[in-house]
Amino acid sequence: MNSYVMSFQDIDKSNLPMVGGKGANLGELSKIKDIRVPEGFCITTKAYRRIVDNNPDFNAIIDQLSFLQVSDRKKISELSKKIREVIEGISIPVDIIEGISQYVSKLGKKNAYAVRSSATTEDLPLASFAGQQDTYLNIRGEDYILKYVKKCWASLYTDRAVIYRMQNNFDHRKVYLCVVIQKMVFPQASGIMFTADPVTSNRKVTSIDASFGLGEALVSGMVNPDIYKVREGKILDKKISIKKLAISALQNGGTKKQEIETAKQNMQTLLDEQILQLDSMGRKIEAYFGRPQDIEWCLYEGKFYIVQSRPITTLYPVQQETKNGKNHVYISFGHRQMMTEAMKPLGISLFQTLFKQMVGTPMSEMGGRLYIDVSRELSSSLGRMSFIKGLDTVDVLMKNALINLTKRKDFIKTLYKKKTAMAAKSMWLKWLILTIKDYRANDPAIVESLMNNNKALMLELEQDITKVSGDKLFDFILKSMKKIKDTIFNSYGVVFAEAYASYCINKNIEKWLSEKNAADILVQSVSNNVTSEMGLELLDVADVVRQYPAVIEYFQQPNEETFFEDLSKLEGGSAVINSIKAFLKKYGMRCSAEIDITRTRWNERPTILIPAILNNIKAFGPNAHSMKFEQGLLEAKQKEQEIIRRLEKLPGGKRKAKKTKKAVSVLRNYAGYREFNKYILMWYDWIVKQAFMKESDTLVHKSIIQNREDIYYLTFDELRDVIKTDRIDYDIITKRKEDYETFEKLTPPRVITSEGEIITGEYNTDKIPEGALAGVPVSSGVVEGRARVVLKMEDANIEEGDILVTTFTDPSWTPLFVSIKGLVTEVGGMMTHGAVVAREYGLPAVVSVEDATKLIKDGQRIRLNGKEGYVEIL
Repeated sequence: MNSYVMSFQDIDKSNLPMVGGKGANLGELSKIKDIRVPEGFCITTKAYRRIVDNNPDFNAIIDQLSFLQVSDRKKISELSKKIREVIEGISIPVDIIEGISQYVSKLGKKNAYAVRSSATTEDLPLASFAGQQDTYLNIRGEDYILKYVKKCWASLYTDRAVIYRMQNNFDHRKVYLCVVIQKMVFPQASGIMFTADPVTSNRKVTSIDASFGLGEALVSGMVNPDIYKVREGKILDKKISIKKLAISALQNGGTKKQEIETAKQNMQTLLDEQILQLDSMGRKIEAYFGRPQDIEWCLYEGKFYIVQSRPITTLYPVQQETKNGKNHVYISFGHRQMMTEAMKPLGISLFQTLFKQMVGTPMSEMGGRLYIDVSRELSSSLGRMSFIKGLDTVDVLMKNALINLTKRKDFIKTLYKKKTAMAAKSMWLKWLILTIKDYRANDPAIVESLMNNNKALMLELEQDITKVSGDKLFDFILKSMKKIKDTIFNSYGVVFAEAYASYCINKNIEKWLSEKNAADILVQSVSNNVTSEMGLELLDVADVVRQYPAVIEYFQQPNEETFFEDLSKLEGGSAVINSIKAFLKKYGMRCSAEIDITRTRWNERPTILIPAILNNIKAFGPNAHSMKFEQGLLEAKQKEQEIIRRLEKLPGGKRKAKKTKKAVSVLRNYAGYREFNKYILMWYDWIVKQAFMKESDTLVHKSIIQNREDIYYLTFDELRDVIKTDRIDYDIITKRKEDYETFEKLTPPRVITSEGEIITGEYNTDKIPEGALAGVPVSSGVVEGRARVVLKMEDANIEEGDILVTTFTDPSWTPLFVSIKGLVTEVGGMMTHGAVVAREYGLPAVVSVEDATKLIKDGQRIRLNGKEGYVEIL
């Protein structure tokens, strides 16, 4: 057999390196019973490699191309054109020509063929490069086939293909091209079928695009197709378009545009029974490949032919759990935590274990993110509205998405229902009693006692965990989780009492004095807020650093590996080391996206803090910590006095003033504690992580794993098993690393169903200026300034008066808050961490502004309205 040419019948998915994604899929399609695939063969990547690998002109240009960046568009275009010219000018070796001739003779020399490109990076399960290379239709005659084979090879270096590979980090030298030669079908109709709705992502809905003639008219956008939606054998919807043009084949080769006769332009392309037949074929193909498919089809003499099928790579992964045939609805935990980045398996599984220990219900993992099943809450007419209302302070778009979903009564009836466990009811009752008790007590000593007890527990765990290892470590962790749960649950009375005080103040002051969000100013500079104190205490570190020019100069280009050693050699280095280490002792367990235990903590890489320290030196003078705190405290006291004065002048003013004074007192006594629970959890994570890394170092020493961070790609239980058995399947690590790279690129939906349907919410934009970006107001004030779009805290270059624009801010971003003028984020709500700290610092803030980091450009001047909730680009 000629190794340069393979029949579809001899091809399966194992041949992907030889025939590319398209070729492999056609080979697999040919094996499915009752699925018609036009006959054909593949000119393998071995043929392509033979003509380019040893070609000096080709390799010289590739060398030049490899040094370019995506921004070098003109040079990319020039080099790409040269490569195409080189490939098209190469003579195809005789033995390759003979192999092609043999298959063309077998299929029929007089037949017309489609000559199509199939790259090794194309139509893969997790990356579709479809459309990057060329296809040629109705090619007749062996000489023309050979001509277009070379054009297909050359199309691997079109501008769009080269740039696409650069953007997706694919090495040009490691991408090869197969050419598919397939007998032409001249259909009366053709189109595309998606076995998951491309608009909603619903896996149960098939979407079919159909038009007359060859499918190129549809793909090229020349015509609007009919669109049919099918679910479980029933046609849900039909959109019949006016179809004025079609592409048809020319007798001697090639294609032409032609007008469709007027009487046919408004006709439905496919009959209803044909739509259902096509849907059935699509489901069969999907079942064969095991994932939703994007399928190209055509209709010829009343029979359907499948000319291609590829995985749909744009769908967000979903846990398709259906107990007793019921549906489920999931909400993103990451949006609630203001952390929407992908997590590694160890981080996910540890958090799942802790969450189940604390709440009693499991968390789902989808696309490297954590999701909570809220089917039970939505299925109950009694609990539905209170649950959705509770999201008002967490994520308004999530809340609005669920409101939209609950309007679909038929869907709500299909939800999985599970009664609330008595333990959960008892827990909520306990919290209610604690909240009432702590609100009435209004005693700051309660907060001091809680903090002291929690710190004592953490210090005890730090000591005790060093005494266990191996399998006993995991038993220790599981038992310690119960202690963490108990200490956090006992503090919820204070947390809820503060939230209730804030709610009452905002509600009553708006009702009585027509002033919104009064609590935003009243909560500035409260005691015991470990997150806002962290930002202020980094100002103290800056005060030490600013005294030593040699240290400041070193901070411009620090060495991560020898950071403290280098500092010790500089004038003032010892003082700076002591200051940074004191800060790290208290806050070194923090980092961005910190609920994932695998993330690098400040203790592990202190240089992450350097940009924030330098920003503080640039933006402030000495002693800024106390000045900022005192300024916030003064504003809060003045605001309280002003409100009380205004209330006392109203009818019933003494009663209203007394009630408000109590609420303000509760707010200021308890508000600081809100951030402490997260601090304790991150302290706990750091304790556990150090123990895990000690075990990992042992595994490396035993040569069981290659790198200490390989354990990040194992689950909690898998890691326990590896440590117990001293055995590991490295294929798991490799596969999980590939999955993580894919998950990092995904945008997680706020709400998704078990059918894969993404549910969205929207804002009421009637009251915002035209062209403004809508969001959620979480900290009052209107401010103008320069937008600083920052995706990583360590990349921040903030100057005084800048407005920070980012995807999310968790507590680790707080050091930047002291030197900015306002805050805009893509996720978040009234009670998420960024909002809480923004209010305490007196920063106007708008959160949950969709695509803010894309719509706002770094350096643009913007106006932020933290009272009404919008951002204007000026």
